[in-house]
Amino acid sequence: MQNGYLLGFIALYLLGTLAIGWWASRRVKTTADFVMAGKGLPMFMVACALFATWFGSETVLGAGSEFAEHGLLGVIEDPFGAALCLLLAGLLVARPLCHLKILTFNDFYRIRFGKTAELTSAVVMVPSYFSWIAAQIVALAIVLEAVSGMEREWGVLLCTTLVLLYTYVGGMWSVAITDFVQTIAIILGLLVLTVSMVMQVGGWGQMVAAAPPDFFQFFPDPEPGKVIHWFAAWMTIGLGSVPQQDVFQRVMAAKNVRSSVWACYASSFMYLSIAMMPLIICYCARLLYPELLEGDTQMIIPTMVLQHSGLAMQIFFFGALISAILSTCSGAMLAPATVIGENLVKPVFKNISDAQLLRIMRISLVGVALVTGMMALSRNNIFELVGESSAFSLVSLFVPLIAGLYWKKATGVGAIASMLTGLLVWFIANWGFPPLVESGQYSGGLLLALETPAIIWGLLASFLAMWIGSYWGKPESEALNKP
Repeated sequence: MQNGYLLGFIALYLLGTLAIGWWASRRVKTTADFVMAGKGLPMFMVACALFATWFGSETVLGAGSEFAEHGLLGVIEDPFGAALCLLLAGLLVARPLCHLKILTFNDFYRIRFGKTAELTSAVVMVPSYFSWIAAQIVALAIVLEAVSGMEREWGVLLCTTLVLLYTYVGGMWSVAITDFVQTIAIILGLLVLTVSMVMQVGGWGQMVAAAPPDFFQFFPDPEPGKVIHWFAAWMTIGLGSVPQQDVFQRVMAAKNVRSSVWACYASSFMYLSIAMMPLIICYCARLLYPELLEGDTQMIIPTMVLQHSGLAMQIFFFGALISAILSTCSGAMLAPATVIGENLVKPVFKNISDAQLLRIMRISLVGVALVTGMMALSRNNIFELVGESSAFSLVSLFVPLIAGLYWKKATGVGAIASMLTGLLVWFIANWGFPPLVESGQYSGGLLLALETPAIIWGLLASFLAMWIGSYWGKPESEALNKP
């Protein structure tokens, strides 16, 4: 009976989300409305939308399980790296880009580096989202499986369809409004559960006293390998997600530059503080119900809530969890669809109307949903899926963006070389080095180099290619040489 009530609540919540999407669709008249909510959102709504960008399945399920198993050093990537990303977006990106009349990051690459750089960046950016979206769909399917026993495959199909529907009709207006409502649900739900769990453990003092040695260690031991991996964890999302379209769309949706910048700062603080709650919940679950660590660690919190709490607590938690995942997934689906329409399809046609472009973006959204839904059917690890997504953009798009904004000598040749070389080196290091390490034939400095995370090598290659390539030609535009 209790499960029936919970399922009824979840069904009502999902229907409410669709209703919000339908209501928001009345505001969508142009591509600017669909992509950036007409650039008229107040600071607090932009902050909520930015917070919701990263606060999804990885934070509640993936990072929580990593924290329960590996302690604080296991979650540097998220939430700490994700909060850093939002802070850097305000410090480095929001102010110079808000002055431009552009719909995507790739428009910036075109203005600064030329059409070839625009096309290259778009081809690189679109697939970088697939793993991220698939992670959110997997998480929603996990929730449905835990609550109702629905097979994960059917959960994936249902969740993909749901997110597609309300994003398709409302675009960024739908995303922004639902993000605001869902942020309130996230905070209330997690706060109630966190307080309850801490009280069950016996308070903060008891929590700290029961921790294993070095469980709350934040800085790595002073060994080269551990220090390198620690910095790589910070960079994966902290730098890699700065040049991502979903962040950009939310930043550019603000009504003015000041609102955009301060929304980034506010969302960074919100993320870092609120994301601590699922970590605390998972740690308390480890203390109270250690047997949960023997199964799928991504299911620690959902299983604990279902088995050891009442209906009210279940409603609070699953309302927060579904809110977090839906808000992340919708914006993530919209981002590559926007890039496909604006930067891959639009340049092929001459004199394309705004209405036609809007139609193309919506068709692209359907395509993105199909691809990511299929990925979700074949992959299950949320944390790995998210890491793949951020690493992809870090080694290809971060350096050209920052160089384009702040280095006068950066050229189109350098930007393209940076994108392609970074990706190539990352690919080689990611799939070519592990077999060499496993062979056991290497030691010392060479072994350390082989064990260095692939994103480090990709990022270094991207920097070097930008520097060398930028001396092979003059900048295509002088308009953006000054931030």
